[in-house]
This record gives sequence, structure tokens and C-alpha cells, in this order.
Amino acid sequence: MRIITDLLLALILIISLSACSDIPQIQAEERLFPLISLEFLDKYEIPSQTFQQTPLGGLSALTYDRQQDRFYALSDDRSQQAPARFYTLKISISTDNEQPVKIEGVTVENVTLLKNETGQTYSSQTIDPEGISLSPRGTLFISSEGVRKQGINPFIGEFNPNTGQLQQQIRLPQRYLIPTAPDSEPKGVEENLGFEPLTISATSTLKDDPFRLFTATEASLTQDTSSTPPVNIPVRLLHYVISPVGPPVVVAEHLYLLDETPKGAIANGLTELLALPREGSWLSLERTFGMFGFGAKLFQVVNSAASETSTIVSFKDGIEGITPLRKKLLLDLESIGIELDNLEGMTLGPTLADGTQTLILISDDNFNPEQTTQLLLLGLH
Repeated sequence: MRIITDLLLALILIISLSACSDIPQIQAEERLFPLISLEFLDKYEIPSQTFQQTPLGGLSALTYDRQQDRFYALSDDRSQQAPARFYTLKISISTDNEQPVKIEGVTVENVTLLKNETGQTYSSQTIDPEGISLSPRGTLFISSEGVRKQGINPFIGEFNPNTGQLQQQIRLPQRYLIPTAPDSEPKGVEENLGFEPLTISATSTLKDDPFRLFTATEASLTQDTSSTPPVNIPVRLLHYVISPVGPPVVVAEHLYLLDETPKGAIANGLTELLALPREGSWLSLERTFGMFGFGAKLFQVVNSAASETSTIVSFKDGIEGITPLRKKLLLDLESIGIELDNLEGMTLGPTLADGTQTLILISDDNFNPEQTTQLLLLGLH
């Protein structure tokens, strides 16, 4: 009897220790990825229209001015159909707690033409606007992919939201620029795959306090592209600190790995980043396109001791020994049961009456009559 009792006690102890050993793992995962969930609420299509002699379309990025309750939507028109520009939108969201939350309508209130350092609008094929973010000092940071075929480099600029005037241009590391010498080693952004995502993280709303800006390429740089693409395409994410004293400074670069390209897809890229309140964490939007149409996924991304990659010349030979940013799938948008368009922009929107933070996605219709400008409304919990 004593032997049986001892065996039972030993068994209980082993089970207890095994159970306890799982607890730190769960806690570590929760610390790495704080609990976030997304709930699909509504969809809305902005009708095709002409506003102040410009075609409303190609809306590839979105940012929200909470104080004004207005959105700025950036068109990726390369000044071909009208000068490069962004629109001011009023997106009306229902607040009646007794009815399902929905987008009730979208009003286009203004269009602002972007102006270069000389005060002129950008001429055709000299800019490809893709990312936009409102800064704590009330300015708009806008990224351009550049136009590689024309030898036009990408850039990130700070613009006046009222006049569209360029106020400063951020210096980019040389590895992102297109070589000017014909015999130079291939490097720099690929055509139409440059700085698509752009987001700002600010711990203070005071305009004179420093803040952080993050951008990334949509896919690999030329020097990171191999003849046999890897399962997870390597993307470089840049981290700037911007303050009122001195020029913006690059403080880090990290590796972001795209999800595996689905079968039948011919395009796969990182189209947006959105900084979350917790430092070192983002939402990312990856978009695919292929024979089955458009697809999109939302990920939670964290910097968990990610490797500094600014000194790594190329990823062509693999990424062994490099720690990438960590990410976790939050929502495959194909699962919400609607036909997706070319989703490229994403921003936090207003807070609902019940305290739910809204997340709004927007699609770029490529000025294609067979596509739509689609808004998706989600709740971020």
C-alpha cells in the first residue's frame, strides 16, 4: 500500500510539474504578442467620380486626423491623369448602439496637389506616391516608390497638409537608390516595389517632441533578389527618429519576411504598416494578386531582438543567422466572405461609442473601371 501511495504521489508531482512548465511558455507568447483580435464590421465602395477636375482613384494610402475627424487619402497617380495629390475625406460611421456598425457614406471635401521644392506640381513620371502618415506636428509624411525605368529615385518627404508644399526631404541610405553609372552593380528599389508602407509612432502629442517613422519596401531590393525566389521574400524595414533639432536620423533597419506566396499568385507584397501604441509593434498588410483575384492578410508584428541589417549588403545568399521581425497572423481577409479589391492602405479610425477602436482599409483601383475603391471597416479589440 505504501508503494502504491508513493507512486501516486510521484505521478501527481510529475503531472503538476509538466503543467507548470507550460505556464511560462504561454506567458512568454502573450508578452511577445499582446492579445489582439479583429472583427469585420462593414464594407463600402466609393463611387467613381471626378472632383475638382481630378479623377478620384488610385487611393493607395490613408491616414486619420483625430482632432479634425477627417481622413487624408493619397492617390498614387504619377501625375499622369492629374498632378500628384491627396484628398480630404469625411467618412461617416454609424454610432447607434442598437444598430450594426456601418459606413454610412463618404464625402470628398478637398483635393491638395503636391508641390516640390520649387513650389511646382510634380511633372509626369517623377513621383509615385504610395504611403502617407500624419505627424504629431500636423504635417504629412509621404513616400514615393520612385520610377526606376526613368531613373527617378524613391523619396520620403514632409509636406504641408494645407498647401501640399514640400517642407523637407528625408535622406535615404545609398542601398535604396538607383545607380547612375551604367556599369554599376544592380541595386536599389525595384520598379513599383519601393516604399509602399509608411507609418509614424509617437509617444507624445506635443509637436516639438521626437517621434519615430517607419517605412519598408514592398518587396526585395534589387541586390536582395535572387534568380530562385525564397519561400519567404526578404523585405527591409527602416526606422527613423525625427526631432525638431537636426535632420531625421536612421536608427535601425530590420528584416521583414513576407508570407509564402499562394499558389496562382503573381504578385505578393507588403503594402502597409501601422504603428501600434506599444513601442516596437505594428500591424502589417500583405496583399496578393493572381489568377484567383486579390487576397490580403493582416499580421501582428513585433521587434523581438531582431537583427540589425543595415550592414548586410545582400540577402541573395540567404538569411541564415539573421533574426527577422516576428509576426503572427491576425486575419486572412479572404475569410470574411466578400470579394476583395487591391487593398493597399490602412489606418486607425475613430473610436466607437462602446470604446472599440476602428481600423479602416482602402483599396487602390488602379484607375481601372473593372475595379473599385473599397473601404473595409474593422473593430480592433
